[in-house]
Amino acid sequence: EVQLVESGGGLVQPGGSLRLSCVASGFTFSSYAMSWVRQAPGKGLEWVSTINSGDGSTTYADSMKGRFTISRDNAKNTLYLQMNSLKPEDTAVYYCANTLGRGQGTQVTVSS
Repeated sequence: EVQLVESGGGLVQPGGSLRLSCVASGFTFSSYAMSWVRQAPGKGLEWVSTINSGDGSTTYADSMKGRFTISRDNAKNTLYLQMNSLKPEDTAVYYCANTLGRGQGTQVTVSS
């Protein structure tokens, strides 16, 4: 059974930082490109970032470039998202995902 379990969300002030984690199981983690997507209140899913399986190359949505960093630890079957300089508009439920599905998400709230 494929499982993706996110953690690390919370309440943070504007300009603050959070690090999200996603522990994967039930598939060969190192063989899959992994992504983060998010859903803000009342809006659809928005792609955030992807890290490839082979060379570990990364891509980001324009609004996250320079603020967010995606990474992976294949030995730990874990995906990360380091988020810096957070803005209120980053408030959303963040999901890790791949072609097999996505997790339940972790809430990130950016507010003073």
